[in-house]
Amino acid sequence: MSSSVTIALAGNPNSGKSTIFNALTGSRQHVGNYPGVTVEKKEGAFSFNGTEVRVIDLPGTYSLTASSPEETVARDVLVDEKPDLVVNIVDASNLERNLYLTVQLLEQRVPLLIVLNMIDTAKGKGLEIDADRLSAQFGVPVIKTVGHRSKGLDELKTSILRFSGILPSKPFDWVSHTESHLAKCVNDVAKEIESVDFDRKGIPDSWYSLKYLEGDKDITALISKSSGGDKLDTINNIIKAVEDHEEETAEILVAEHRYGIIGGICREAVSSTIEARRSISDKIDAVVTNRFLGIPLFLVLMYCVFWLTFTVGDPFMGWIEAGFGWLGETISGLWGADSESMLKSLLVDGIIGGVGGVLVFLPNIILLFLGIAFLEGTGYMARAAFIMDRLMNKLGLHGKSFIPMLVGFGCTVPAIMATRTLESNRDRMTTMLVAPLMSCGARLPIYALLIPAFFPESIEAEIMWSIYVIGIVLAIVCAKLLRSTLFKGEEVPFVMELPPYRLPTLRSIVVHMWDRAGIYMKKAGTIILAISILLWLASTYPKTETFSKDYSAEISQVQASSASAEIKAQKVTELENQQVAEELSNTITGKIGHAMAPFISPLGFDWKIGTALIGAFAAKEVFVAQMGIVYSVGEADEESTALRTVLTNTYTPLQGFCMMLFCLISAPCMATIAITRRESNSWGWAMFQLFGLTALAWVITFIVYQGGTLLEIGTKMVGAA
Repeated sequence: MSSSVTIALAGNPNSGKSTIFNALTGSRQHVGNYPGVTVEKKEGAFSFNGTEVRVIDLPGTYSLTASSPEETVARDVLVDEKPDLVVNIVDASNLERNLYLTVQLLEQRVPLLIVLNMIDTAKGKGLEIDADRLSAQFGVPVIKTVGHRSKGLDELKTSILRFSGILPSKPFDWVSHTESHLAKCVNDVAKEIESVDFDRKGIPDSWYSLKYLEGDKDITALISKSSGGDKLDTINNIIKAVEDHEEETAEILVAEHRYGIIGGICREAVSSTIEARRSISDKIDAVVTNRFLGIPLFLVLMYCVFWLTFTVGDPFMGWIEAGFGWLGETISGLWGADSESMLKSLLVDGIIGGVGGVLVFLPNIILLFLGIAFLEGTGYMARAAFIMDRLMNKLGLHGKSFIPMLVGFGCTVPAIMATRTLESNRDRMTTMLVAPLMSCGARLPIYALLIPAFFPESIEAEIMWSIYVIGIVLAIVCAKLLRSTLFKGEEVPFVMELPPYRLPTLRSIVVHMWDRAGIYMKKAGTIILAISILLWLASTYPKTETFSKDYSAEISQVQASSASAEIKAQKVTELENQQVAEELSNTITGKIGHAMAPFISPLGFDWKIGTALIGAFAAKEVFVAQMGIVYSVGEADEESTALRTVLTNTYTPLQGFCMMLFCLISAPCMATIAITRRESNSWGWAMFQLFGLTALAWVITFIVYQGGTLLEIGTKMVGAA
């Protein structure tokens, strides 16, 4: 036995594979993405009896035919990396469905260990599985576990060391044992493939034959490229003949024969110890998937998750904010009060202010994924997808897309991270790209500032409602457009499997939660930190050498005047705010704002709004503070009466509405872009989201502003007439 082995965990979604992976590897695991795709790559390790075991957790998949990124990744890892052992995690309570993947692993002839997980659930359903008989039928070892209770874990570790590198005791050649037209077809195609020159990577020709019959796009392309025209015609004619005879596609025929073999094996190895009865899961499903009760119950549970995320998380956010504030003051204290040190400004305003403004959302991330992990672990999330699938399909999305989009009303960052629950790459990317159109909590301060400034109290609620509805409608339209253009193609078959309800383990929830929090913190310390420093540089430099007036002299004059202390303080504050505004106007940010003026003036915006929009890239709510600076009213928030007054006197209600509209649709914050890059594994998609949404915001705001202006002119002309 070598001192180290590599194993791969393979299994269907909801088979308990992740639970066993976490139980085996503990804290010795890391999460990333497979190159070029958004499929999660999880690896870990553990030591047992002096052997170091590397564990690859393959994406959950029902098949090894490359019709989705998950299936392609799982198959390629097995073919290219050739692990010493494939540990096939099987849900014992849903044996026939799970053994479909097992049969495909045996067809590939890999060292295999079958793990009958959730054996307790199977027994609860009255099923008794003879592991020895199953092992004899398949020619590979079979053991039993209860993953969420760590039962059978030591036997699993022992079996991993014992059977690593050992091929099945006999070839699992179900084709040869089937007297049918399909069996003859598979064998005939395999014989034709024998003479085709390509790297088989130690896999039998019968496997390539089956994959060709199933229409596996990669294997089909490989055989087509390596074969001559005549050879390819011969193969296709063989397949067409059996399809014509059976009046069915080869892919369906293969699936039917596999399930036939599986059914026969299960009849030999599985017995029922009690009379069939309606399970507890069925009774619960009668309520939670009810056409009338299902959606209201789902919304109540989502409300509970949101309450946990934003209400329970609020004090923790306050503590983090206060902690970074204290850290900033402490660092500032190392210099004099009037110091203009570049290092001080970089540390306090750039690094601490920038990263702190992002890490403040960490409690939201942790609590949100605590709720999602619990609901997933219980089996409810599959029901939620079932409930919402019909509605979301009309929008071109998967039922599970509803969860991230709903989360987006709280914060876009965890919403994008929540797209990992989606199996299809098309659904995941579409949902990820439109998620920022859900009006997140960071935009609320903008609405809270602008709506009272421009609209009477009687219609404030209607204006707020309209902004949220516009975001939802745009998300739907954009999703439909993306699915019909960039992400069009054949729909991946969706298998709606409802796993039995179970109580998730604390360990699995914590690991899931920690993975997501770790990803977020890593980005806060890398990409987000870099962007924060760039934004700090842009809003700080170049320093203003010559001002339009001598602020120091005027401040001294005010302080030496005979006015009251209150009036003096007010005038000094006004002068200081004017100086800060002039300094910002001369920085890179201010100059970009001035340069933007010709491009944003058709939207009803001036350079000051442009400057505030640049600041909003750090975080949407910064728009309010930046407007306070450029209008010399000092530090402002959404309840700033002084800023509201200035805005009311400077802009029209139409301009105010357009500001909200642009902030709703335009470039997401830097944290969103960083997470999109992480989850899509591509800067290209992150930039597409950034510039695509900004362009969309410009077009829609232009239409609204110009249309509104024409309407106002028309109304005045009618009134004058």
